[in-house]
Amino acid sequence: MNSLLSGINPLDLNLIDAPLLAVLYGVTGLALLLVLLGPTGVRRAVMTVIGAVVGAAAAWLLAWLVSDIWDPWGVSLSIGTRLWTVTLGAGIAVVLLNLRGQVRWRRVVSICALPLCLLSAAAGINADIGQFPTLRVALGLVGYQPLDQALATARSEAQSASTDSPTGIVGTVTIPATVSGFAARSALVYLPSAATGNNPPALPVVEMLSGQPGSPSDVFTAGGLAGILDRYAQAHSGLAPIVVVPDQLGAPDRNPMCVDSKLGNAASYLTVDVPNWIHAHLHVVAQPAGWTIAGFSQGGTCSIQLGAAHPQLYGTIFDISGELVPSNGSEAHTVATGFNGSAASYAAAAPSAILAAHAPYADLAAIFVVGDGDMRFLPEVHAVVDAAERAGVDSRLFESSGTAHDWHTVDYAWTTALPIIAARTGLLAPHVVAMKR
Repeated sequence: MNSLLSGINPLDLNLIDAPLLAVLYGVTGLALLLVLLGPTGVRRAVMTVIGAVVGAAAAWLLAWLVSDIWDPWGVSLSIGTRLWTVTLGAGIAVVLLNLRGQVRWRRVVSICALPLCLLSAAAGINADIGQFPTLRVALGLVGYQPLDQALATARSEAQSASTDSPTGIVGTVTIPATVSGFAARSALVYLPSAATGNNPPALPVVEMLSGQPGSPSDVFTAGGLAGILDRYAQAHSGLAPIVVVPDQLGAPDRNPMCVDSKLGNAASYLTVDVPNWIHAHLHVVAQPAGWTIAGFSQGGTCSIQLGAAHPQLYGTIFDISGELVPSNGSEAHTVATGFNGSAASYAAAAPSAILAAHAPYADLAAIFVVGDGDMRFLPEVHAVVDAAERAGVDSRLFESSGTAHDWHTVDYAWTTALPIIAARTGLLAPHVVAMKR
Protein backbone atom coordinates (compact mmCIF):
# COMPACT_ATOMS: atom_id res chain seq x y z
CA MET A 1 0.00 0.00 0.00
CA ASN A 2 2.91 2.35 0.70
CA SER A 3 4.15 1.86 -2.86
CA LEU A 4 0.63 2.60 -4.08
CA LEU A 5 0.63 5.97 -2.33
CA SER A 6 4.28 6.81 -2.95
CA GLY A 7 4.62 10.03 -4.92
CA ILE A 8 0.85 10.42 -5.38
CA ASN A 9 -1.22 13.16 -3.83
CA PRO A 10 -4.07 11.38 -1.98
CA LEU A 11 -6.49 13.81 -3.63
CA ASP A 12 -5.50 12.41 -7.02
CA LEU A 13 -5.92 8.71 -6.21
CA ASN A 14 -8.14 6.93 -8.73
CA LEU A 15 -11.58 6.29 -7.20
CA ILE A 16 -12.89 4.27 -10.12
CA ASP A 17 -10.35 1.53 -10.85
CA ALA A 18 -8.36 -0.97 -8.80
CA PRO A 19 -6.29 -1.17 -6.65
CA LEU A 20 -7.93 1.32 -4.28
CA LEU A 21 -11.40 -0.16 -4.74
CA ALA A 22 -10.05 -3.68 -4.25
CA VAL A 23 -8.54 -2.65 -0.90
CA LEU A 24 -11.79 -0.99 0.22
CA TYR A 25 -13.94 -3.94 -0.81
CA GLY A 26 -11.51 -6.36 0.84
CA VAL A 27 -11.55 -4.52 4.16
CA THR A 28 -15.34 -4.29 4.10
CA GLY A 29 -15.68 -7.97 3.29
CA LEU A 30 -13.32 -8.90 6.11
CA ALA A 31 -15.31 -6.78 8.58
CA LEU A 32 -18.57 -8.47 7.54
CA LEU A 33 -16.94 -11.89 7.79
CA LEU A 34 -15.82 -11.17 11.35
CA VAL A 35 -19.36 -10.09 12.19
CA LEU A 36 -20.78 -13.33 10.80
CA LEU A 37 -18.19 -15.55 12.50
CA GLY A 38 -19.17 -14.38 15.98
CA PRO A 39 -21.00 -16.66 18.42
CA THR A 40 -24.29 -17.59 16.87
CA GLY A 41 -27.10 -20.08 17.12
CA VAL A 42 -29.60 -21.48 14.70
CA ARG A 43 -32.12 -18.73 15.52
CA ARG A 44 -29.65 -15.92 14.89
CA ALA A 45 -28.42 -17.56 11.70
CA VAL A 46 -31.97 -17.84 10.39
CA MET A 47 -32.74 -14.24 11.38
CA THR A 48 -29.56 -13.07 9.67
CA VAL A 49 -30.50 -14.76 6.41
CA ILE A 50 -34.06 -13.44 6.55
CA GLY A 51 -32.80 -9.97 7.47
CA ALA A 52 -30.35 -9.93 4.58
CA VAL A 53 -33.12 -10.90 2.13
CA VAL A 54 -35.52 -8.30 3.55
CA GLY A 55 -32.81 -5.62 3.53
CA ALA A 56 -31.93 -6.42 -0.08
CA ALA A 57 -35.58 -6.37 -1.14
CA ALA A 58 -36.22 -3.06 0.64
CA ALA A 59 -33.17 -1.53 -1.06
CA TRP A 60 -34.30 -2.77 -4.49
CA LEU A 61 -37.76 -1.32 -3.84
CA LEU A 62 -36.23 2.02 -2.80
CA ALA A 63 -34.07 2.12 -5.94
CA TRP A 64 -37.11 1.35 -8.08
CA LEU A 65 -39.22 4.04 -6.42
CA VAL A 66 -36.50 6.68 -6.76
CA SER A 67 -35.49 5.76 -10.30
CA ASP A 68 -38.72 4.72 -11.98
CA ILE A 69 -41.51 6.38 -9.98
CA TRP A 70 -40.14 9.59 -8.50
CA ASP A 71 -37.58 9.90 -11.34
CA PRO A 72 -35.84 13.13 -10.18
CA TRP A 73 -33.06 12.96 -12.80
CA GLY A 74 -34.96 11.68 -15.82
CA VAL A 75 -32.54 8.73 -15.97
CA SER A 76 -33.11 5.13 -14.90
CA LEU A 77 -30.55 3.73 -12.49
CA SER A 78 -28.31 1.13 -14.10
CA ILE A 79 -28.33 -2.51 -13.08
CA GLY A 80 -24.92 -2.02 -11.47
CA THR A 81 -26.13 0.87 -9.30
CA ARG A 82 -29.23 -1.07 -8.29
CA LEU A 83 -27.13 -4.08 -7.32
CA TRP A 84 -24.86 -1.92 -5.18
CA THR A 85 -27.95 -0.51 -3.46
CA VAL A 86 -29.20 -4.04 -2.83
CA THR A 87 -25.81 -5.09 -1.47
CA LEU A 88 -25.84 -2.11 0.90
CA GLY A 89 -29.32 -2.99 2.18
CA ALA A 90 -28.32 -6.58 2.84
CA GLY A 91 -25.03 -5.56 4.50
CA ILE A 92 -26.68 -3.08 6.87
CA ALA A 93 -29.29 -5.68 7.88
CA VAL A 94 -26.60 -8.28 8.60
CA VAL A 95 -24.62 -5.88 10.79
CA LEU A 96 -27.62 -4.61 12.77
CA LEU A 97 -28.91 -8.10 13.45
CA ASN A 98 -25.53 -9.16 14.83
CA LEU A 99 -24.71 -6.25 17.13
CA ARG A 100 -26.16 -7.79 20.26
CA GLY A 101 -24.52 -10.62 22.13
CA GLN A 102 -21.01 -9.94 20.77
CA VAL A 103 -17.86 -9.43 22.78
CA ARG A 104 -16.64 -5.84 22.86
CA TRP A 105 -14.08 -6.07 20.05
CA ARG A 106 -16.62 -7.72 17.75
CA ARG A 107 -19.15 -4.96 18.52
CA VAL A 108 -16.49 -2.41 17.55
CA VAL A 109 -15.91 -4.30 14.29
CA SER A 110 -19.67 -4.40 13.67
CA ILE A 111 -20.02 -0.66 14.25
CA CYS A 112 -17.07 0.01 11.92
CA ALA A 113 -18.64 -2.28 9.30
CA LEU A 114 -21.60 0.09 8.87
CA PRO A 115 -19.64 3.06 7.46
CA LEU A 116 -17.49 0.63 5.51
CA CYS A 117 -20.62 -0.77 3.84
CA LEU A 118 -21.82 2.75 3.04
CA LEU A 119 -18.42 3.76 1.68
CA SER A 120 -18.07 0.62 -0.43
CA ALA A 121 -21.55 1.05 -1.92
CA ALA A 122 -20.90 4.72 -2.67
CA ALA A 123 -17.56 3.85 -4.27
CA GLY A 124 -19.16 1.08 -6.31
CA ILE A 125 -21.95 3.33 -7.56
CA ASN A 126 -19.43 6.04 -8.39
CA ALA A 127 -17.31 3.54 -10.30
CA ASP A 128 -20.43 2.44 -12.17
CA ILE A 129 -21.32 6.02 -13.17
CA GLY A 130 -17.81 7.50 -13.41
CA GLN A 131 -18.85 10.86 -11.96
CA PHE A 132 -15.92 11.39 -9.56
CA PRO A 133 -12.68 9.87 -10.90
CA THR A 134 -10.60 11.30 -8.03
CA LEU A 135 -11.15 12.64 -4.52
CA ARG A 136 -10.14 16.07 -5.78
CA VAL A 137 -13.06 16.04 -8.21
CA ALA A 138 -15.44 14.68 -5.56
CA LEU A 139 -14.54 17.52 -3.19
CA GLY A 140 -14.89 20.15 -5.92
CA LEU A 141 -11.24 21.15 -5.71
CA VAL A 142 -10.53 21.16 -9.45
CA GLY A 143 -10.02 24.71 -10.64
CA TYR A 144 -9.26 26.24 -14.03
CA GLN A 145 -7.44 29.46 -14.83
CA PRO A 146 -8.95 32.06 -17.12
CA LEU A 147 -8.09 31.04 -20.68
CA ASP A 148 -5.86 34.03 -21.38
CA GLN A 149 -3.75 33.28 -18.30
CA ALA A 150 -3.50 29.58 -19.18
CA LEU A 151 -2.51 30.50 -22.74
CA ALA A 152 0.14 32.96 -21.55
CA THR A 153 1.59 30.31 -19.24
CA ALA A 154 1.66 27.72 -22.05
CA ARG A 155 3.44 30.11 -24.42
CA SER A 156 5.97 31.09 -21.75
CA GLU A 157 6.74 27.44 -21.03
CA ALA A 158 7.02 26.69 -24.77
CA GLN A 159 9.58 29.48 -25.21
CA SER A 160 11.75 28.10 -22.43
CA ALA A 161 11.55 24.53 -23.73
CA SER A 162 13.22 23.03 -26.76
CA THR A 163 10.03 21.36 -28.02
CA ASP A 164 6.32 22.14 -28.06
CA SER A 165 4.22 21.05 -25.09
CA PRO A 166 2.51 17.71 -25.82
CA THR A 167 -0.64 18.74 -23.96
CA GLY A 168 -3.32 21.31 -24.56
CA ILE A 169 -4.83 23.74 -22.08
CA VAL A 170 -8.25 24.23 -20.51
CA GLY A 171 -9.36 27.65 -19.32
CA THR A 172 -12.47 29.54 -18.33
CA VAL A 173 -14.06 32.28 -20.42
CA THR A 174 -17.09 34.52 -20.12
CA ILE A 175 -19.26 34.39 -23.21
CA PRO A 176 -21.60 37.40 -23.04
CA ALA A 177 -25.27 36.89 -23.84
CA THR A 178 -25.37 39.99 -26.02
CA VAL A 179 -28.31 38.92 -28.15
CA SER A 180 -30.08 36.33 -26.00
CA GLY A 181 -29.79 37.82 -22.54
CA PHE A 182 -29.38 34.26 -21.22
CA ALA A 183 -27.95 34.05 -17.69
CA ALA A 184 -25.12 31.61 -18.43
CA ARG A 185 -22.31 30.53 -16.14
CA SER A 186 -18.68 30.66 -17.26
CA ALA A 187 -17.71 28.46 -20.19
CA LEU A 188 -14.60 26.29 -20.59
CA VAL A 189 -12.38 26.10 -23.66
CA TYR A 190 -9.88 23.42 -24.64
CA LEU A 191 -7.04 24.46 -26.94
CA PRO A 192 -4.79 21.70 -28.33
CA SER A 193 -1.06 22.34 -28.34
CA ALA A 194 -1.27 23.35 -32.02
CA ALA A 195 -3.53 26.25 -31.00
CA THR A 196 -1.33 27.63 -28.24
CA GLY A 197 1.47 29.01 -30.43
CA ASN A 198 1.78 32.59 -31.65
CA ASN A 199 0.61 31.74 -35.20
CA PRO A 200 -1.84 28.84 -34.85
CA PRO A 201 -3.68 27.25 -37.79
CA ALA A 202 -7.42 27.66 -38.18
CA LEU A 203 -8.82 24.57 -36.48
CA PRO A 204 -12.22 22.87 -36.44
CA VAL A 205 -14.33 23.61 -33.39
CA VAL A 206 -16.72 21.52 -31.31
CA GLU A 207 -19.42 23.18 -29.23
CA MET A 208 -19.89 20.59 -26.46
CA LEU A 209 -22.73 20.57 -23.93
CA SER A 210 -22.80 18.71 -20.62
CA GLY A 211 -25.85 17.04 -19.11
CA GLN A 212 -28.39 18.19 -16.53
CA PRO A 213 -27.93 18.49 -13.62
CA GLY A 214 -24.38 19.58 -14.26
CA SER A 215 -21.95 22.24 -15.32
CA PRO A 216 -19.45 22.77 -18.16
CA SER A 217 -16.60 21.47 -16.01
CA ASP A 218 -18.20 17.99 -15.87
CA VAL A 219 -17.04 17.37 -19.43
CA PHE A 220 -13.43 17.58 -18.25
CA THR A 221 -13.61 16.34 -14.64
CA ALA A 222 -15.97 13.38 -15.09
CA GLY A 223 -15.62 12.97 -18.85
CA GLY A 224 -11.83 13.27 -18.98
CA LEU A 225 -12.16 15.04 -22.32
CA ALA A 226 -8.87 16.93 -22.16
CA GLY A 227 -6.96 13.67 -21.79
CA ILE A 228 -8.76 12.11 -24.77
CA LEU A 229 -8.03 15.15 -26.93
CA ASP A 230 -4.41 15.33 -25.76
CA ARG A 231 -3.80 11.71 -26.66
CA TYR A 232 -5.23 12.28 -30.11
CA ALA A 233 -3.16 15.45 -30.58
CA GLN A 234 0.04 13.70 -29.51
CA ALA A 235 -0.49 11.19 -32.32
CA HIS A 236 -1.30 13.89 -34.89
CA SER A 237 1.36 16.60 -34.67
CA GLY A 238 -0.43 18.47 -31.88
CA LEU A 239 -3.65 18.77 -33.88
CA ALA A 240 -7.08 18.28 -32.32
CA PRO A 241 -10.33 20.22 -32.50
CA ILE A 242 -10.82 23.27 -30.32
CA VAL A 243 -13.63 22.45 -27.88
CA VAL A 244 -15.85 25.14 -26.38
CA VAL A 245 -18.14 24.05 -23.52
CA PRO A 246 -20.74 26.75 -22.88
CA ASP A 247 -23.40 26.64 -20.19
CA GLN A 248 -26.81 25.78 -21.62
CA LEU A 249 -28.51 25.52 -18.20
CA GLY A 250 -27.85 28.62 -16.11
CA ALA A 251 -27.68 26.55 -12.91
CA PRO A 252 -27.22 22.84 -12.14
CA ASP A 253 -30.90 22.29 -11.37
CA ARG A 254 -32.31 24.33 -14.28
CA ASN A 255 -33.29 22.98 -17.69
CA PRO A 256 -34.31 25.52 -20.36
CA MET A 257 -34.33 22.61 -22.86
CA CYS A 258 -32.32 24.56 -25.47
CA VAL A 259 -35.29 26.55 -26.66
CA ASP A 260 -36.14 30.24 -26.28
CA SER A 261 -38.78 30.53 -23.58
CA LYS A 262 -39.60 32.13 -20.26
CA LEU A 263 -36.97 29.80 -18.78
CA GLY A 264 -34.31 31.68 -20.78
CA ASN A 265 -33.28 32.13 -24.39
CA ALA A 266 -30.92 29.16 -24.38
CA ALA A 267 -31.27 28.42 -28.09
CA SER A 268 -30.29 31.96 -29.11
CA TYR A 269 -27.40 31.94 -26.68
CA LEU A 270 -25.97 28.71 -28.10
CA THR A 271 -26.55 29.46 -31.79
CA VAL A 272 -25.90 33.22 -31.86
CA ASP A 273 -23.92 34.48 -28.87
CA VAL A 274 -21.58 31.51 -28.52
CA PRO A 275 -20.69 31.22 -32.25
CA ASN A 276 -20.19 35.00 -32.44
CA TRP A 277 -17.79 34.83 -29.50
CA ILE A 278 -15.92 31.87 -31.02
CA HIS A 279 -15.44 33.65 -34.34
CA ALA A 280 -14.23 36.79 -32.56
CA HIS A 281 -11.82 35.18 -30.07
CA LEU A 282 -10.59 31.85 -31.46
CA HIS A 283 -8.75 30.94 -34.66
CA VAL A 284 -11.24 28.45 -36.07
CA VAL A 285 -12.48 27.26 -39.44
CA ALA A 286 -15.18 29.65 -40.64
CA GLN A 287 -17.23 27.24 -42.76
CA PRO A 288 -19.97 25.04 -41.25
CA ALA A 289 -18.04 21.96 -42.41
CA GLY A 290 -15.52 22.66 -39.65
CA TRP A 291 -18.13 23.04 -36.90
CA THR A 292 -19.60 20.29 -34.72
CA ILE A 293 -22.25 20.59 -32.03
CA ALA A 294 -22.09 17.84 -29.42
CA GLY A 295 -23.59 16.95 -26.08
CA PHE A 296 -24.28 14.28 -23.48
CA SER A 297 -27.74 13.40 -22.13
CA GLN A 298 -29.73 16.66 -22.01
CA GLY A 299 -26.81 18.18 -23.90
CA GLY A 300 -27.17 15.43 -26.48
CA THR A 301 -30.81 16.37 -26.96
CA CYS A 302 -29.69 19.97 -27.46
CA SER A 303 -27.10 18.91 -30.02
CA ILE A 304 -29.61 17.24 -32.31
CA GLN A 305 -32.22 20.00 -31.78
CA LEU A 306 -29.83 22.81 -32.62
CA GLY A 307 -27.71 20.99 -35.18
CA ALA A 308 -30.76 19.88 -37.15
CA ALA A 309 -32.29 23.36 -36.98
CA HIS A 310 -29.10 25.19 -37.99
CA PRO A 311 -27.24 23.31 -40.73
CA GLN A 312 -25.88 26.68 -41.85
CA LEU A 313 -23.86 26.74 -38.59
CA TYR A 314 -22.93 23.11 -37.97
CA GLY A 315 -21.82 20.43 -40.40
CA THR A 316 -21.72 17.61 -37.84
CA ILE A 317 -23.92 16.61 -34.89
CA PHE A 318 -22.51 14.45 -32.09
CA ASP A 319 -25.34 13.16 -29.89
CA ILE A 320 -24.33 11.09 -26.86
CA SER A 321 -27.32 9.46 -25.13
CA GLY A 322 -29.75 12.20 -26.06
CA GLU A 323 -33.51 12.13 -25.46
CA LEU A 324 -36.32 11.56 -27.92
CA VAL A 325 -37.90 14.88 -26.92
CA PRO A 326 -36.81 17.79 -24.71
CA SER A 327 -38.02 17.15 -21.17
CA ASN A 328 -38.36 19.11 -17.95
CA GLY A 329 -40.26 16.79 -15.64
CA SER A 330 -43.61 15.47 -16.83
CA GLU A 331 -44.88 16.23 -20.32
CA ALA A 332 -47.49 18.58 -18.88
CA HIS A 333 -44.86 20.46 -16.88
CA THR A 334 -42.56 20.57 -19.90
CA VAL A 335 -45.25 22.07 -22.12
CA ALA A 336 -46.32 24.59 -19.48
CA THR A 337 -42.87 25.84 -18.50
CA GLY A 338 -40.91 25.56 -21.72
CA PHE A 339 -43.53 26.14 -24.40
CA ASN A 340 -46.01 28.52 -22.77
CA GLY A 341 -48.64 25.81 -22.69
CA SER A 342 -48.51 25.17 -26.44
CA ALA A 343 -48.57 21.46 -27.27
CA ALA A 344 -47.91 22.35 -30.92
CA SER A 345 -44.72 24.23 -30.04
CA TYR A 346 -43.60 21.32 -27.88
CA ALA A 347 -44.19 18.85 -30.71
CA ALA A 348 -42.29 21.07 -33.15
CA ALA A 349 -39.25 21.13 -30.82
CA ALA A 350 -38.80 17.36 -30.94
CA PRO A 351 -35.64 16.38 -32.85
CA SER A 352 -37.66 14.19 -35.23
CA ALA A 353 -39.97 17.12 -36.06
CA ILE A 354 -37.04 19.49 -36.62
CA LEU A 355 -35.33 16.94 -38.86
CA ALA A 356 -38.49 16.44 -40.91
CA ALA A 357 -39.08 20.19 -41.22
CA HIS A 358 -35.59 20.81 -42.64
CA ALA A 359 -35.32 17.71 -44.83
CA PRO A 360 -33.68 16.92 -47.11
CA TYR A 361 -30.25 17.93 -45.86
CA ALA A 362 -27.48 18.59 -48.34
CA ASP A 363 -24.38 17.88 -46.27
CA LEU A 364 -25.17 17.21 -42.60
CA ALA A 365 -23.72 14.26 -40.67
CA ALA A 366 -24.66 12.93 -37.26
CA ILE A 367 -22.84 10.58 -34.92
CA PHE A 368 -24.97 8.89 -32.26
CA VAL A 369 -23.56 6.98 -29.28
CA VAL A 370 -25.47 5.26 -26.48
CA GLY A 371 -24.63 2.64 -23.87
CA ASP A 372 -26.10 -0.79 -24.60
CA GLY A 373 -27.17 -0.96 -20.93
CA ASP A 374 -29.04 2.35 -21.10
CA MET A 375 -32.51 0.86 -21.13
CA ARG A 376 -34.37 4.19 -21.19
CA PHE A 377 -32.30 6.08 -23.74
CA LEU A 378 -31.25 3.21 -26.02
CA PRO A 379 -34.60 2.94 -27.86
CA GLU A 380 -34.95 6.73 -27.93
CA VAL A 381 -31.58 7.17 -29.61
CA HIS A 382 -32.50 4.49 -32.16
CA ALA A 383 -35.72 6.38 -32.93
CA VAL A 384 -33.85 9.66 -33.48
CA VAL A 385 -31.32 7.88 -35.72
CA ASP A 386 -34.19 6.58 -37.84
CA ALA A 387 -35.61 10.10 -38.10
CA ALA A 388 -32.21 11.50 -39.08
CA GLU A 389 -31.76 8.89 -41.80
CA ARG A 390 -35.22 9.61 -43.20
CA ALA A 391 -34.26 13.29 -43.38
CA GLY A 392 -31.16 12.54 -45.43
CA VAL A 393 -28.60 13.00 -42.62
CA ASP A 394 -25.44 10.90 -42.99
CA SER A 395 -25.89 9.02 -39.70
CA ARG A 396 -23.70 6.63 -37.74
CA LEU A 397 -24.75 4.82 -34.56
CA PHE A 398 -22.39 3.28 -32.02
CA GLU A 399 -23.39 1.32 -28.91
CA SER A 400 -20.97 1.29 -26.00
CA SER A 401 -20.66 -2.25 -24.67
CA GLY A 402 -21.26 -2.72 -20.96
CA THR A 403 -22.06 0.91 -20.15
CA ALA A 404 -25.29 2.77 -19.42
CA HIS A 405 -26.21 6.44 -19.01
CA ASP A 406 -22.86 7.35 -17.54
CA TRP A 407 -19.49 8.95 -18.16
CA HIS A 408 -17.98 5.67 -19.32
CA THR A 409 -20.25 5.98 -22.35
CA VAL A 410 -18.97 9.52 -22.90
CA ASP A 411 -15.37 8.28 -22.79
CA TYR A 412 -16.17 5.59 -25.36
CA ALA A 413 -18.12 8.08 -27.47
CA TRP A 414 -15.35 10.65 -27.76
CA THR A 415 -12.66 8.04 -28.30
CA THR A 416 -14.72 6.46 -31.07
CA ALA A 417 -16.05 9.61 -32.73
CA LEU A 418 -12.95 11.82 -32.62
CA PRO A 419 -11.30 10.31 -35.74
CA ILE A 420 -14.63 10.63 -37.60
CA ILE A 421 -15.02 14.26 -36.56
CA ALA A 422 -11.41 14.95 -37.55
CA ALA A 423 -12.01 13.48 -41.01
CA ARG A 424 -15.29 15.33 -41.58
CA THR A 425 -13.99 18.69 -40.39
CA GLY A 426 -10.71 18.54 -42.33
CA LEU A 427 -8.53 18.60 -39.22
CA LEU A 428 -5.70 16.70 -40.89
CA ALA A 429 -5.98 18.44 -44.26
CA PRO A 430 -2.54 19.13 -45.80
CA HIS A 431 -2.78 22.90 -45.41
CA VAL A 432 -3.60 22.61 -41.68
CA VAL A 433 -0.67 20.26 -41.05
CA ALA A 434 1.63 22.50 -43.07
CA MET A 435 0.65 25.59 -41.04
CA LYS A 436 1.30 23.70 -37.81
CA ARG A 437 4.77 22.62 -38.93
